[in-house]
Formats: sequence, structure tokens, C-alpha cells
Amino acid sequence: MVDEIDNCNHNPMNLYHGNTIFIGWKKPQEGWVKLNCDGAYKDSLELAGCGGLLRDPDGRWLTGYSRKIGTCDALGAEMWGMYLGMQIAWRQGFNNLQVESDSKMLVDMITGKARINGKPPTLVRRIQELLKLNWQVQINHTWREGNRCADWLANFSFSLNSFQIHVMETRPSGISSLLFDDISGACMPRNIRVIV
Repeated sequence: MVDEIDNCNHNPMNLYHGNTIFIGWKKPQEGWVKLNCDGAYKDSLELAGCGGLLRDPDGRWLTGYSRKIGTCDALGAEMWGMYLGMQIAWRQGFNNLQVESDSKMLVDMITGKARINGKPPTLVRRIQELLKLNWQVQINHTWREGNRCADWLANFSFSLNSFQIHVMETRPSGISSLLFDDISGACMPRNIRVIV
């Protein structure tokens, strides 16, 4: 805080103003299915995992998944979460898919908004190959507060006994309150800094 005040004295044009915005999950448009995906990393276990879920325009659970990955960084876990979720959606025959991830870096890598030095990571290339299939896919960033169910499933992966993908046709009981919040339009506050 002292540094910010000191910086403002030196640069009066760099004034910060705090705002609170409210973020929640939004239902997909009619005729579309939404995939929310996420990755997680636990320092204490030195393990990464991922998870996600597919929901219809009414917010109803269609399919969920979790997978303990092993050793990789947080971005790698995010990539696995998106890749596996898109594979499941394709195999289940969904033609219109909205994908949401709280990893802005991953979304920008997939959509070409981030510059990648050298060859893109293998999972980024695989996700881009899935985009070329005969279906419509929209890739969007959401804030963490709009991705709480996927976060729950990514963390749930640490409780799994194997490293195989765990596909769930019915929702685990532990996620019910988060699903209810999403369907009912509950929003979570997020503090942001705006440069004035």
C-alpha cells in the first residue's frame, strides 16, 4: 500500500480505484451445451488434477469428469481439463459447445490471442484440432467465481484412487449446493482494481 501511495505521488496519472463486481455462472444459449473446465495443483501432494462438467440451457447436469493427472504445473492441468471435457462432449454428440475456463492464459493460447514462442504445447495443438471437427465451439474466459463447480471437480480428482478419468453421469452429492447456486443465478463478489 505504501508503494502504491508513493507511486501515486510520483505519477499522479496512475490512480487506483477499487471496485467490486459480482460474477456468477451463466446458462448457455438455447441449443448449446456449456462445458466448464478447470485444473488444480496441490503443493502438499505435488499432484495436479482436472475436472469439469457439461450442462444444458436449463443448467442441468449432463456429465461430469475428474482426473488425477500426476506431476505437471497449473497451466498443464488447465489444458488437460479443457482437452478431456471437449473430448467427452464430442463423443457424446454435442454439436454446439460453449467452453469456459478460468485460465485466461489458456483461453488466449487456444484462440490465438497469446503469442507462443516456438511450437505450441501438445495439448494446445490437440484442443485446436478438436476445434476443426464438424461442430461449433466457442471458447471463453470466465472468472474463478463463475467456475466454482469445475473447480470442485478438479479438486475432487485428488480423492480418486487411480489416474484414469472418472466420468460421472450423475452428480456427486458434495457439489449439489454449488450447482443450485449456479442455476439460481447466485453471484459472488470479486474485487478489481481500476486504473483511473
